[in-house]
Amino acid sequence: MTSHTLETLELITGGNSAAAPVASIVVLHGLGADGNDFVPIAQELDLDAVGPVRFVFPSAPVRPVTLNGGYEMRAWYDIHPPIGQSRREDEAGLRESCALVQGLLDREVARGVPASRTVLMGFSQGCAMTLMAGLRAPQRLAGLVGLSGYLPLAASTASERTPANRDVPIFLAHGTHDPVVVVQRGTESRDALQALGCPVEWHTYPMEHSVCAQEVADLNEWLVRVLAVA
Repeated sequence: MTSHTLETLELITGGNSAAAPVASIVVLHGLGADGNDFVPIAQELDLDAVGPVRFVFPSAPVRPVTLNGGYEMRAWYDIHPPIGQSRREDEAGLRESCALVQGLLDREVARGVPASRTVLMGFSQGCAMTLMAGLRAPQRLAGLVGLSGYLPLAASTASERTPANRDVPIFLAHGTHDPVVVVQRGTESRDALQALGCPVEWHTYPMEHSVCAQEVADLNEWLVRVLAVA
């Protein structure tokens, strides 16, 4: 199906999957991947304690990526090669995708899952979009999950984040041997978020730009905690 110009896949897990979902998890993939990428990870999670959970896996638009010689691929925004220590961010692309992600969050509310029962999650570029869109979402979310990524447009986060998500729980994880998004970018993002008062649960794993079993286990525990029915 398509929603707000994004193609999406869906999966319901946990408890009685035939029942109406009691929570939603929107998962944003990394550069060059698509909505299929994290379906196996979702299937590894045990969310029976939460009840039926709807996973939504959107695929990013196809666009030229400057870092890859202008080759067109699925990407939430363009990436420019770094110049020395400085990085040029695709602010227009980031904001465009932020609106698309908010559209997906709004759709979950329209389908009966409150924003407060919805987790936004992403890997790499998807992590960047999760932190950007999640902190700017007008309705309180259950939590944000950022895997192997970073905080984009960091300088504008303090002024643009919404009161509703000032203290939204955040799970951040990173590989200590990541050659794509070095762990320092992860720690800098963690520190920036903590400086804003965000409650960040930080994890590192001896891996590269990927996901590992211990990370999935830690994420599983965190998801059950933030989605526990009061």
